[in-house]
Amino acid sequence: MRFCSGCLFLGVSIPAVLCSQSIFTHPRADDALSSSDAYELEWPVKRVAVIGAGVGGLTAYRELKKDGFDVHIFERDYLPGGNWLYTDEVPFDAPIPNAPIANADFEPSLPPQGVTKFPYIEEHDNRTLCSLQRRAHRAPKPIWNGLVTNTPAPVSQIRGFPWPDGTPWAIPQAQVNRYLRAFASWNGVNANDNSPDISYNTRVELIEKRHDPTSAKQIGWTLITKQLEEIEGGLNRATWDKKDFDAVVIASGRFNAPNIPTIQGLEIWGQKFPGKILHSRQYRRPEDYANKTIVIVGAAPGGSTERPTTVDWARLVPLNASIVAEIKRFHPPGETVEASGIELVDGTILRGVDSVIFSSGYIYTYPFLPEYHRPDLGRAGEAPKGALQPIVTDGSHLRSLHLDTFYIDNPTLGFVNCNQGLSPFSYPEFQSFALSMVWAGKANLPSKEAMWALYRRKVEEVGYGKKFTFLGGRATEMIRFFRGWLNAAADKNGGRQIDGLLSVSSQVMSLWTRAVYGDPWLVRNVTIPGATSTLVDLLMNSNDQDLPHVLFNDDW
Repeated sequence: MRFCSGCLFLGVSIPAVLCSQSIFTHPRADDALSSSDAYELEWPVKRVAVIGAGVGGLTAYRELKKDGFDVHIFERDYLPGGNWLYTDEVPFDAPIPNAPIANADFEPSLPPQGVTKFPYIEEHDNRTLCSLQRRAHRAPKPIWNGLVTNTPAPVSQIRGFPWPDGTPWAIPQAQVNRYLRAFASWNGVNANDNSPDISYNTRVELIEKRHDPTSAKQIGWTLITKQLEEIEGGLNRATWDKKDFDAVVIASGRFNAPNIPTIQGLEIWGQKFPGKILHSRQYRRPEDYANKTIVIVGAAPGGSTERPTTVDWARLVPLNASIVAEIKRFHPPGETVEASGIELVDGTILRGVDSVIFSSGYIYTYPFLPEYHRPDLGRAGEAPKGALQPIVTDGSHLRSLHLDTFYIDNPTLGFVNCNQGLSPFSYPEFQSFALSMVWAGKANLPSKEAMWALYRRKVEEVGYGKKFTFLGGRATEMIRFFRGWLNAAADKNGGRQIDGLLSVSSQVMSLWTRAVYGDPWLVRNVTIPGATSTLVDLLMNSNDQDLPHVLFNDDW
């Protein structure tokens, strides 16, 4: 489905993330393996919480269960799938300016002060308010009806759970969601499995350190959760609970808190024209924009992938949408949005605009970890030595993580699929395997001092900002590192081993990239949904004998 006969793409002062960024010296296997002063966990890990039932959370669950951990998933929505769970329900308008970073995804809802007995239950009887509460609690996902994957099917799959033969390489969002629900069912944690290992409609509101009452030493983590269920008559039942865990995997994704850039006059426009200033996460169907003039601000994946679906629906702008200068300011609003002006840095004034859609990305935020946010530090500020080291500062990147996976000062707090520039279907397997091996005591992390030294080296070579958490081509290097480190540890200490990804994956991605972005013949003959067999034929006829073998199997 396509949605605008043309759109204006406008630049704003948002730092671009380029694949040609400088490459930092990634950790070597001997950094992790040869240290005589390896990190020792301060308590044994047996019970693990996983936050999120998207591809990262489901993969983490599978890997941890393989090694015998007692794992429980908390999913705020009513089905698995994470960002691939499409509904027509639209997220609330993005705040202008951005909400405070620590609560940019949601404002935690805790039980009344003084409550000590859990579970604690409340029932709400205002139907209108109840509907809004459920919408805020589940947070409708930032995908649209006509979305297809921007990586080919053999790369967009979880290893060991391949797509069926003949799956189109550009996969519709509904098919991806069915695939992830099937993967959840295969692991016994779909919504209709009634598994004790997963809680749906349940949002983690707070993660706190758990201390030994005698020694006051930390011995784990305590989670306060809120389950919000619709009951008879469209009313709500809220159930807060408190659970203890030895370790936590955060797999809640990075597309939760919209980023709207600061532009002169924009806040007033947002107040004057509600529903006209949107974030790309609110876009659902192209026909909503038929015969309208749309300004799309930014060229993040949302903006560039929305444009083809808008191409046949808008008026005024030519078929090949224009890319113009960045916005300087929004003029004082007139009576209508159409009569109001948007000034570009080159002096051009745009008028007659029906809607402005910001495809300006997202910010990192974890409202359930309030202590670990330091927005006062900005992009480059550092917390004093000896202070609690932050995970989030300005929201553009994550800090204080070893391998972007382990919180350095307490590696029982883990992160999966938080990077930009990677395959979210394959990379979390390696991160999850690392968490599982370390927590099982079968692989060692370097000492805390050594992990901080590696981290500082990365800061010096890359610098804070979006590049800091961006992998791109380094994802392959990191997968090799994970494999070398963890397999060597398994040889020494026992345990499972993990295979690397086949080298032909880069050839497949090269052809796919040519088809989508660079080769007119391939674009014309390959990228149309249903016609991707042309690309498959190219691969099948390749001189590389491994290529036919890897199509739609589980080696990815």
